Amino acid sequence: MDKKNVIGLTLIFALFLVWMRLNSVEESLPVVSVPASQSAITPAPTSAPGAGDAVAAPKDSQAIAAIATQNDAAFGAFSAASQGSEVVEVLENELFKVSFSNKGGAIKEVVLKKYLKVKEGAKGEEIKSTLRLLEDSKNRFEYLLPVKDSNKGVVSTAELFFKATKSNNEVVFRANAGSNGAYIEQKYTIQPDGYGIAYDIKLVGMDGIIRSDANSIELNWVNYLDKLEKNATYERNYSTIYYKPTDEKPDYCSCTSNDVDNVATPLKWVSSSNQFFNTSLVANTSFASANLSSEMLDEGNEDLKKTQAQIRVPFAHTADETFGMQLYVGPNEFDRLRAYNVDLENVISFGSSILGTINRWAVRPVFNFLSFFVSSKGLVILLLTLLIKLMLYPLTYKMIRSQSKMGALKPRLEVIKKKLGDNTQQIQMETMKIYREFGVNPLGGCLPMLLQMPIWLALYRFFPASIEFRQASFLWATDLSSYDSILHLGFTLPAFGSHVSLFAILWMVTTLIFTYYNSQNMDFSANPAMKWLQYLMPVVFLVFFNGFASGLSCYLCFSNILNIGQTLITKNYIIDQNKLSAELDAYKSKPQKKKTGFQARLESVMAEQQRIQETKKGAKK
Repeated sequence: MDKKNVIGLTLIFALFLVWMRLNSVEESLPVVSVPASQSAITPAPTSAPGAGDAVAAPKDSQAIAAIATQNDAAFGAFSAASQGSEVVEVLENELFKVSFSNKGGAIKEVVLKKYLKVKEGAKGEEIKSTLRLLEDSKNRFEYLLPVKDSNKGVVSTAELFFKATKSNNEVVFRANAGSNGAYIEQKYTIQPDGYGIAYDIKLVGMDGIIRSDANSIELNWVNYLDKLEKNATYERNYSTIYYKPTDEKPDYCSCTSNDVDNVATPLKWVSSSNQFFNTSLVANTSFASANLSSEMLDEGNEDLKKTQAQIRVPFAHTADETFGMQLYVGPNEFDRLRAYNVDLENVISFGSSILGTINRWAVRPVFNFLSFFVSSKGLVILLLTLLIKLMLYPLTYKMIRSQSKMGALKPRLEVIKKKLGDNTQQIQMETMKIYREFGVNPLGGCLPMLLQMPIWLALYRFFPASIEFRQASFLWATDLSSYDSILHLGFTLPAFGSHVSLFAILWMVTTLIFTYYNSQNMDFSANPAMKWLQYLMPVVFLVFFNGFASGLSCYLCFSNILNIGQTLITKNYIIDQNKLSAELDAYKSKPQKKKTGFQARLESVMAEQQRIQETKKGAKK
């Protein structure tokens, strides 16, 4: 080892010692909290010396006095409330059971009695357990009080022990602030037949304790969303934090990436939502503003996502103030959420714009109507598919009729192909000329399909967002809101997954059958590759459909079967081929037809392509 190496290693070792020393100093520094009015999205504050340090039993009066002095400095008027022991109070009705902790006066967990959490075992089996919300020990629901005489800047209610008073369906938590009768109180009242909780925070005598420059009190709400469904990937893409500015439409943080929304205007509500369940906080008036964030967690993490809302509750510095709210902790049931009359139903991911409108006010009411008569959700999907097909049949009829016209002209097109040989450009031009002469629109079969696209896209969002399909079984599928599985592979293929979905395979097979039947009357001479591409696409899409909600795959499978039936019946029994041929001949016998703008441009492009091709051939010679 030469001199330079020795010097280098010595410097590295010295830097390492300095780095260790600096880190040990940082860890020993006291925590300085940011005032609520200046905060942005930050981790929940670290507990300062106080309640946690007071657990150790002192051996002499000097130690007791030292801890008391320390608590006075850290908690100010709330020094007495910083010590105590945890007591859990429970309120429940037929739908849910809510456990509250007197430490912080917040909800400890909520058990939904009529729903189960499900996860997939090592062999693909479903493991069901009690469904709990707000149960994570890492969660925070705390008010950061800017207390005048606290050396921390703020006092967190999560560090205070409240005195609990319970009666019937109500529990009240109160933390006294000094000896002048001041206190902060949180009151919860559960509804007898719903998932709602009336929630009030009351501030008495706090005008003399809260700093005079604070016009609001920050509510720091951190919620780790648990994995509640077996398809965690699907669930992750339908979970985030939603909110509604008072005078605007509801909005949300991104569902597929980390996102932060700082809302400076008043808000009506904030909601931390899973795919099928949500916890929402609705103000009776309005929150002042909020900083909101959603954080994606690793797939291997026990939790799905972390949502955080730093909500500022107005404070007017009066002697007695109450801010009223409503808590909703339960399923994403459209009618229950809509009953709040504040657009809370928008936490259900039906889609935005026209897609959401179709799902909320067309598909959903029809589905509910059919469900009133039929209990099986799979049969309801079949009836829904049939009804949609009947409604769209006029468009389907036009498409099939256009295909039949093209089929009737196929013998004439075959003559042209034999005559022109390999001159594809000339074949295309002559084909367009024949279509114009006989009044056939080659795009007539595509337009009806395009007009149906909004409904297909809406249904793509409807099935995985509707809680009615959650854990609803049909045939071999155990959950129509998630993928069905007939085979567990024991290993994971990229994009495909670790299972095989039978509904997805049936969709692929029926699509290939329908494609083969339709292609018999289609001309692929201009682009032969398209003939094989149309068969390849369903196979490729199987990779994605394998992980889709089985309710959607079931619908698409039913749709293909009905498409085949509609096409066979329409072509063989409704459309008279002889009359169709006579109609084509009658159109041809009319005076010369004027080209449409589209036809003229298309033929111009084809002619130019043919000219370029002939020029290239001449240059080669």
